[in-house]
Amino acid sequence: MKATKNIARLAVTAGLTAALGFGGVMAPVTMAFAEDATATANGSVTIANVEGNHTEFDGYQIFKADVATVEGKTVVSNITWANGSVKAAVEGVIMNEEPTYKGKTAQDAADWITSKVTGTNDAYCVGPDNIAYKIAAAVDDLTDKKTTSAGVASGLEHGYWLFVTDAGTIGDGETGTSPIFTVVGSTPVNVNEKTGIPTVEKKIVSDADGKEHDAADSQIGQDVTYNLYGTVAENFDKYDTYFYKFSDQISKGLTLQKNSVKVYLYASYTAAKADPNHENNTATDITNAFTEASSNADPSDGSVTTTWTRDNLKTIPDVTITKDSCIVVSYTAQINSHAVVGRNDGGKGNPNTVTLYYSNNPMTTDHGQTVPDTVRDYTYGLKINKVDLGTERALNGAQFTIQVNKPNDKTLDGKFVRDDGTLSTEEYVFQTKNDGCFTVTGLDAGTYTVTEKHLDGYADILPFDFKIVPTMSEDGTQIESLVLSMTESDKLIAGINDNGEGKVGDNKLEAKADTITNSDGTFNITVGNTKQINLPLTGLNGVTFTWIAGGAVLCIGVAHLIRSRKRDDGSEE
Repeated sequence: MKATKNIARLAVTAGLTAALGFGGVMAPVTMAFAEDATATANGSVTIANVEGNHTEFDGYQIFKADVATVEGKTVVSNITWANGSVKAAVEGVIMNEEPTYKGKTAQDAADWITSKVTGTNDAYCVGPDNIAYKIAAAVDDLTDKKTTSAGVASGLEHGYWLFVTDAGTIGDGETGTSPIFTVVGSTPVNVNEKTGIPTVEKKIVSDADGKEHDAADSQIGQDVTYNLYGTVAENFDKYDTYFYKFSDQISKGLTLQKNSVKVYLYASYTAAKADPNHENNTATDITNAFTEASSNADPSDGSVTTTWTRDNLKTIPDVTITKDSCIVVSYTAQINSHAVVGRNDGGKGNPNTVTLYYSNNPMTTDHGQTVPDTVRDYTYGLKINKVDLGTERALNGAQFTIQVNKPNDKTLDGKFVRDDGTLSTEEYVFQTKNDGCFTVTGLDAGTYTVTEKHLDGYADILPFDFKIVPTMSEDGTQIESLVLSMTESDKLIAGINDNGEGKVGDNKLEAKADTITNSDGTFNITVGNTKQINLPLTGLNGVTFTWIAGGAVLCIGVAHLIRSRKRDDGSEE
């Protein structure tokens, strides 16, 4: 988006250089200086953009003059008007400011301007009420001008020049600058913009480490904290009005928790970043100074855009905002059932994007916008396949529970996963159906314990753990790889069982190649159970009778032994 053409194409000044930067336009000196041999060549001006700016500049000559360098100082003499149009424009500004002005010559006008623009240096930026702005506005759009190319204007006639940003070259994420005034002689003039372009940044506070990231993963039903960081232009104090709006788009898989939104003012970006949870009491709550509005869901992707707007950032009561200030919007959003399951191929996950709109010209009402900043939140999924270990056919009716095991958030430890991906303290039982499987999505990264309920006719399998391990890209913006970690056995594999010819009946599971992850991004785990068979004992009735007969004989023998001992004992007496 390019800023519209406007009579005042201005940007941040690098300070009034040369003459105004070092004490003002000087009175004529002796002709010996004016006739310096080096004063006859045309001059040049190079304006270096700050990082992120790629704007060009229109140069207007205000005064012609002889320019020389004497003992390291710029000396200006023989000052005349550049042309009649400039003379009319500048004198009109002077007369409007000082109706009693009696000046007749270009030198008079130069002296008057010097008296009004004081204290300038390389680090000073004139404010919007300064006469320099009004002169810039008056001469801007005159046809007699020099436009820079890649920031360079050459072949400039010696004298006093004004440069303003060409508004048509202000792109997205850029800003205009204040007027740059300089004396041009034979020595090339180099000027650096001294403006900071407003920026915006979005971060997720991860439950894994409590720190901010560009990408994270979460459980369905979990509240996730998002922070938006906005800065202002370095020449913020040069604006009369400063428009400011956060525009935040969250995907269909997230639901903004309206009551969670807070807007904070920090003294600096550094201070704001040091307090991601807003616990250090270093911020001022300015939530009520912003107007919140939300769009209807976008029919194409279900996303919702919420804006927080302040028409004039300079009029918030009881706060002081400076060029170093940082404004933070913090809110929580809940991962809902529409969340996209993270893929193993670096999928887009659930994106959330913020753009900052701001005043980009201190003399106009034009607005610029930053380059959008996007973060992503991921959830994962699991499919459990149940088979008969002997026939390798799907088994319906098998029941399982899934519990969180040693999560980063200790309050979730031991909770049961439900079919919608949410967590509960009450046991929830999954059951395989039709194709012998069930699927659950919305899982966070981490470890889970699966416990199988008893299935009639089959031997139980011991509880087992699986762990979802994502690896983020080097720049931390998305998933680069995703791994399912678990201990495999004859009865437990990661993937889908390969029940090819010759393997049925071997009581061993072997996974097909490339079946750990499904096309929808969920993982596969296959569980095999063996049948529990109670074989009948042949001749059970005969065996039983033998045991009974044997018991009777034993009893008779014991009784006979006792009687014999008693008889023997009696004969001895």
